[in-house]
Amino acid sequence: MSLMISISGIRGIIGQTLTPQLAVDVGCAFAAHVQGGRVVLARDSRPSGPMIRAAVLSGLLSGGCEVVDLGIVSTPGAGLMIDELQADGGIVITASHNPLMWNGIKFLTRHGAAPPQNEAEDIIAMYRSRNFAPVRAESLRDVTGDESTHRRHVDKVLATVNVEQIARCRFHVVLDSVCGAGGAAGHRLLKALGCEVTHLNAEPTGRFPHAPEPTGENLGELCQSVTQAKGDIGFAQDPDADRLAIVDEAGSYIGEEYTLALSAKHVLAARPGPAAANLSTSRMIDAVADGAAGCAVYRSAVGEANVVEMMKQRGCVIGGEGNGGVIDPRVVYIRDSLVAMALVLQLMADDGRSLSRIVADVPRYRMVKQKFECHPERIGAILAVVKEEFAHEDLNDADGVRIDWPQGWVHVRGSNTEPIVRVIAEADSEAMADELIGRVRKLIDRV
Repeated sequence: MSLMISISGIRGIIGQTLTPQLAVDVGCAFAAHVQGGRVVLARDSRPSGPMIRAAVLSGLLSGGCEVVDLGIVSTPGAGLMIDELQADGGIVITASHNPLMWNGIKFLTRHGAAPPQNEAEDIIAMYRSRNFAPVRAESLRDVTGDESTHRRHVDKVLATVNVEQIARCRFHVVLDSVCGAGGAAGHRLLKALGCEVTHLNAEPTGRFPHAPEPTGENLGELCQSVTQAKGDIGFAQDPDADRLAIVDEAGSYIGEEYTLALSAKHVLAARPGPAAANLSTSRMIDAVADGAAGCAVYRSAVGEANVVEMMKQRGCVIGGEGNGGVIDPRVVYIRDSLVAMALVLQLMADDGRSLSRIVADVPRYRMVKQKFECHPERIGAILAVVKEEFAHEDLNDADGVRIDWPQGWVHVRGSNTEPIVRVIAEADSEAMADELIGRVRKLIDRV
């Protein structure tokens, strides 16, 4: 299986495509990129994490960097610490929602965010060209540790909500941390908000108890636990805690797309302003924004860095992606499951009704998502055929190809993180979404 190198970082299979030598070289390249500055280093809980961390650390030190080792922390926590420690950048060893055999290396800028495309391409070009050299012994710098990430992260999130109001509600929250990096900070946040917490898969062992992507088919234990515990809400983090899925009080998985919509519903009511989302995100965010004094929604290419760039350009007060990723610039310009938990609990505290009743008021669309394996070199041919077929429709090719019709839309694009093509359609009914997606799949199958 191919090594995935993209704007979103580097991911591969341990023992096959992602090797310690590769990780050393990537560390050397990043050290050259930050010119031997201060770098924060973090990882998720995967068993391969210590090996890849050690290799990346060697590369960073070889390039003259001062390294602050954060240990096992969330990706948004690591991003926040770049600003807190006035670092020049950061690296997180994580493969996000990918299965156990994967790991990855994610870059963060001096601003605590995923790098924009040009900066990511510069790092990758430096790695591929091996345009770096080790420093002499007298120029080697120190490695220090810092265990304050969880505390600092939680404190920043608490500052965005009314802690006393939420605490008075005494919400019972069931949290599934999938034995990933977000359990300690997630539990700390919920207790600080006065919640009763039933914590599933809390230990950061990296031995995922179920498929780690927080989608409905993987969260049966969480759904069952919410009903058994008579909880008010269930939250599911992914391994590096930058995504959040939600289960209502009846034990029903409401879908990742609702995470951003519900978070925005609170934020835009309290602080009206523009929002940002990517081209594959549901129209629910548009409906929520329109209901909040007609707030604007700006669309970007898929990818956290693209959403962040749009947020900064337009001065957005909230942003994110339909995969359960919420970005609040008051905390950090990274998708953040802790931010999402706090904002949704604040929405519930403000509204006073159950989550299922709040969700019922959000306009509901039907989304169909399909993906299939495809060699990265074939993706261009697929997109060219789709563009040619629908050239006379309302077409956007800023990221793959999106075609809009009055009854819905379809978005076709190659993944930044996996050797797959994603096809997403949304319409008022599932049948209509299936029909729209079928029109595109015929072309893809032909290619």
